[in-house]
Amino acid sequence: MKDTIRQLIQQALTRLTQEGVLPEGLSPAIQVENTKDKSHGDFASNIAMMLAKPAGLKPRDLAEKLINALPQDDQVAKVEIAGPGFLNFFQNSHALAQRLESALADDRLGVRKNGPQQCVVVDLSAPNLAKEMHVGHLRSTIIGDAVARVLEFLGDRVIRQNHVGDWGTQFGMLLAYMQEQPVGSDAELADLEGFYRAAKKRFDESGEFADRARELVVKLQAGDPECLSLWTRFNDISLSHCQAVYDRLGVKLTMADVKGESAYNDDLPQVVEDLRAKGLLTESDGALCVFMDEFKNAEGNPLPLIVQKAGGGYLYATTDLAATRYRSGVLKADRALYFVDQRQALHFQMVFAAARLAGFVRPDFEMEHMGFGTMNGADGRPFKTRDGGTVKLIDLLDEAEQRAFELVKGKNPDLDDAELRQIARAVGISAVKYADLSKHRTSDYSFNFDLMLSFEGNTAPYLLYAYTRVASVFRKLGKDFSEVDGRIELVAEQEQALAAKLAQFADTLGNVAEKGVPHILCAYLYDLAGLFSSFYENCPILAAEDEATQKSRLRLAALTGRTLKQGLELLGLHTLERM
Repeated sequence: MKDTIRQLIQQALTRLTQEGVLPEGLSPAIQVENTKDKSHGDFASNIAMMLAKPAGLKPRDLAEKLINALPQDDQVAKVEIAGPGFLNFFQNSHALAQRLESALADDRLGVRKNGPQQCVVVDLSAPNLAKEMHVGHLRSTIIGDAVARVLEFLGDRVIRQNHVGDWGTQFGMLLAYMQEQPVGSDAELADLEGFYRAAKKRFDESGEFADRARELVVKLQAGDPECLSLWTRFNDISLSHCQAVYDRLGVKLTMADVKGESAYNDDLPQVVEDLRAKGLLTESDGALCVFMDEFKNAEGNPLPLIVQKAGGGYLYATTDLAATRYRSGVLKADRALYFVDQRQALHFQMVFAAARLAGFVRPDFEMEHMGFGTMNGADGRPFKTRDGGTVKLIDLLDEAEQRAFELVKGKNPDLDDAELRQIARAVGISAVKYADLSKHRTSDYSFNFDLMLSFEGNTAPYLLYAYTRVASVFRKLGKDFSEVDGRIELVAEQEQALAAKLAQFADTLGNVAEKGVPHILCAYLYDLAGLFSSFYENCPILAAEDEATQKSRLRLAALTGRTLKQGLELLGLHTLERM
């Protein structure tokens, strides 16, 4: 609907320009927002206030001219001027009902992408394979997963890239320890954290061990067969740990999506040579750097993007530059989204700028850093164990499920243990994910089990329960969502409010895909659940006054159920038919 209104406004602007009311050459971004107070319409635009000055008119006078120039459209019942010059658009209830009928008849709920379909690389998760996944990997993994799901639902071709840390100096340390303490079975390597700590202890205590570790890094990078064999074995076990976490979280990541730092190793010398050929390299204290005018420190001195250390080693920047070239040139992607900690913002700004200067990417290739804040504890500091250690992600999920089990068992003491465990798993994992996804990704947030497992407020348990409430209506009838005939009639205020929100699903997903912000979808689903609750309480469904009204309300309920289920699935949450 927003796109329809934007098109109507654009046609009105064109007409007023032709009539001389507006000067030539204006190309404003036409903003259309949902109104909170439905007595003021369903959508509002401030276009008259934006253009009043160049038009030499008062905002309300220009608003009146715009209304008179707007083409007629069946979806718009009326347009009014409000306040200093807002244009308020009221939907036509009959046309709205028809749109909902079309959505109900469509497997994709009437959702289509606004614009051409693209090939999009989503860079997400990227754990360090030297250690087990910890809470710091949660945000990249689930935010990236949710946005990738939305992009796919809109019809884009998504290529997930798990840019794991599987190369570098720490692997020399691990290989040296594996040689010193031969591992008989993979089971002995199962405790990756313990193995890493033991290797690090030897590295710190023994200069001879440290020297051997550094030598092994050189041998590994040179392709030594024994080193590669040990390295492959360690990585395989590490990746199996990661996959177990991904499966537990219900994210769409597999071994096939892994494209680690090591994958670009052979290309790194060429990256440096190509930068040199472009005249972009400067030697600084023995290191090779790219300096760009737009990047300076607080003193005004240029900041270096180091691509080769004085000793000949490569850095994250070198690998990231190689990855941009691969994603643009080999994968032929149109867009690459990097879900990486907000603290890496400057790094990616410099990498993207250098990639363009070097011609590593096509001019039309979009690279966007989708940064996110930190997950903090109740004290506002980064989330840690009680003894100050890093929280393993698998331990966090175990605790979430156990807490959810106790909560669900208290509410449903008669359910058998197996069903309780199934419900607890869905509720616990969903609670952890939703608490994160419902916050703007650039914000830090405090982790709190009590809040995220609450059945009140904007939480996963509340939304999962809202879905089961819709499902229970149809369970009483012994029918599926698809088994209700009749047609939607929007009469009551609550019916119209629910219908208007249902019609916003496509716009909401478009926003998530464009900006990489799943919290917009969370807010939408929370509002939808609240509006359904109001509808349910004020508009009897099974006890409706006549059959036509009952069928209409059942169809509204069915579309609500399907939209909630689809929305939760796009967030990576598993819905339940009963709780």
